[in-house]
Amino acid sequence: MTRSAKSKGPSAGKSPSQRMLRVGELIRHKLSEMLVRGDIHDDVIAGHSITIPEVRLSPDLKIATVYVMPLGGADMKPVIEALTRNKKYIRAEVAHTLDLKYAPDLRFREDETFEEATRIDRLLDSPKVKQDTEKKD
Repeated sequence: MTRSAKSKGPSAGKSPSQRMLRVGELIRHKLSEMLVRGDIHDDVIAGHSITIPEVRLSPDLKIATVYVMPLGGADMKPVIEALTRNKKYIRAEVAHTLDLKYAPDLRFREDETFEEATRIDRLLDSPKVKQDTEKKD
């Protein structure tokens, strides 16, 4: 086995397990509920409408990467910083909800799926691509 294969772990390149998906979805629902109810007392978070489209877990369920997107995509950095500042409280609330041996460490990241979809749409609308996709009679 090569060194790079070892460093990526046993699940490198594999799809997430059912347990990883289920726990990620439970965390996503809990975080969304906390944001809607205003349970996280922070002025930055209170001033934004935040969407959590996805939560990915590590194979050992000890690290949860939470992808966030403020409405309109504005103020991404302050929102992620505010969530990170409140990570300890959020993690404790998630731990109370989930029945896991360990509460996963939460890491907040920018969700780039909307940006990627926009980029693909722009590419598909470009004249160079349209000439290749249009049927010639």
